[in-house]
Amino acid sequence: MAAIQNNDGASRGHFGSRFGFIMAAAGSAVGVGNIWGFPTQAASNGGGAFLMVYMFLIFLLGYPMLVAELMVGRHGQTNPADAMAKLGRSPATKMIGSLIGLASIICAAMIFSFYAVLSGWFVSNTLAPIASIVGADEASRWLIDFSLSRNIVFTLIFALMCVYVIQKGVQDGIEKWSKRLMPLLFAILIASVIYILFQPGAMDGVEALFTVDFDKVMHPDVIIGALGQTFFSLSIGTGAMMIYGSYLKANENISKLAVHVTFMDTGVAFLAAMLILPAMYVAKHNGVTIFDADGNLLSSDTLVFTVLPALFATMGAAEHVVAIIFFALMSVAALTSAMSVVEVPTSYIVDKTSMSRKKVTWIVGAALTVLAMAVVSNFDFMFGFMIKLATEITQPLVCLGLAIFVGWVWHRNSLLTEIKGQDGADENGIFWKVWPLYVKFVCPALIIVLISTTL
Repeated sequence: MAAIQNNDGASRGHFGSRFGFIMAAAGSAVGVGNIWGFPTQAASNGGGAFLMVYMFLIFLLGYPMLVAELMVGRHGQTNPADAMAKLGRSPATKMIGSLIGLASIICAAMIFSFYAVLSGWFVSNTLAPIASIVGADEASRWLIDFSLSRNIVFTLIFALMCVYVIQKGVQDGIEKWSKRLMPLLFAILIASVIYILFQPGAMDGVEALFTVDFDKVMHPDVIIGALGQTFFSLSIGTGAMMIYGSYLKANENISKLAVHVTFMDTGVAFLAAMLILPAMYVAKHNGVTIFDADGNLLSSDTLVFTVLPALFATMGAAEHVVAIIFFALMSVAALTSAMSVVEVPTSYIVDKTSMSRKKVTWIVGAALTVLAMAVVSNFDFMFGFMIKLATEITQPLVCLGLAIFVGWVWHRNSLLTEIKGQDGADENGIFWKVWPLYVKFVCPALIIVLISTTL
């Protein structure tokens, strides 16, 4: 299989198989946002009401935008900035497209700045019960203690894990590790759900997840949370799916691949909710306080580091084993997502310079780690600020720019050529007739309405 060529004629990496792409793209989509963010958002925003709004948005907005991002990436065969510029028909639109692509690259960097910190906690919490098992109690306490030293060490360790995978390239790095880690993630998650559902109190959590309070469905907090979760969980607006699209063969059917990725992403979010919410109520059954006097969830941002360890502590001999399995699951999910985020600026610099991929990866990794260290060192202010700036502001705005460019700027003949080149894609079929118009009119309108709701 010949390697794809970029604009400069240099060999461009590509996925070796359809399964490899699905695992990598699903790995990018399936992450901490699904396993940590979705359940805590659901618990804080009405359970079933949040689930209903999220499912509505993921298919009404998330899926069409995922197709758009993959289409632009595969058409451009380059980084997000240059891929978006290729859609322009004039110097002005080319410049605007490039700026939108650059914004997605910056968004990816911002996401890594807090994601590496959070993911480092998962790695340290995986090691903590192991330290307890071997009798290193002081080390175990340090591993779970929210200290600056612990946060710095494990942010650095997690960043090095990402760089190790990315510097090996598309097939030997991203694809190989995604094909290993994603099946492991599913196996651990399913086993964990089965276990927790048989614990006393679990059914109260299931009931909370599926009981819809229709008074909360249109509440701004629910809509804002579901919108951010939609973009964040599918990695839309970060350039990651554009990059992965650029590594696809020209004949791959993007609409079908996007269906696989969307269903896997949504399935993991659903399974995670079936794990975390019942686990919360199991903890409540065992005497752990999870709600305040007004019925609000305590410490939703750090739920998995407070409520769940308290739950594990009530499990007797199984405490350490369950804790290791759970935090290993979180670490795997974090790594598969973070790989795609690091790949975004890496691909940009590889395309723009003559430096080797390995050298660029280490330079990008160092720069992103410095940014993450700034968040660690100013945690109280910067952690929440970066999350809001990236997921609630930048990602939706990038998606708006993407929808406008795909719908209004991308020349119809060029778009039709792109569609015709896909195996099994009928440009006269209902999907490919509706999708361009949907992205042109409906997606921008939905995004504008939803963004205005957040203001």
